[in-house]
Amino acid sequence: MFVSVVLDPSNVENARAEAAVLTRFGFNKVQRACWETMSLSENQLNLLKRELDSVTDYYDTLRIYQFPVNGNFAITTLNQKKWKKAVFGSGQPAK
Repeated sequence: MFVSVVLDPSNVENARAEAAVLTRFGFNKVQRACWETMSLSENQLNLLKRELDSVTDYYDTLRIYQFPVNGNFAITTLNQKKWKKAVFGSGQPAK
């Protein structure tokens, strides 16, 4: 699945820690705060979220863009240490 992560860290130390986690999961930096990969499974994504959660603080914000998620497009946001997910598409799972 394609996954893109956009970071808005609160400080330099958190930025370095988040970048280290993304690099370990095989992400490539494509812009200053944007990292992408084409080879992440759903299980790896769940592990990634846990690891990112452990290196972020209340003031960090990040967005994860995923495609496909059951044939749809998903955006997951971490803001103020709370995860929220929105799924966009036809509402029909891919067959």
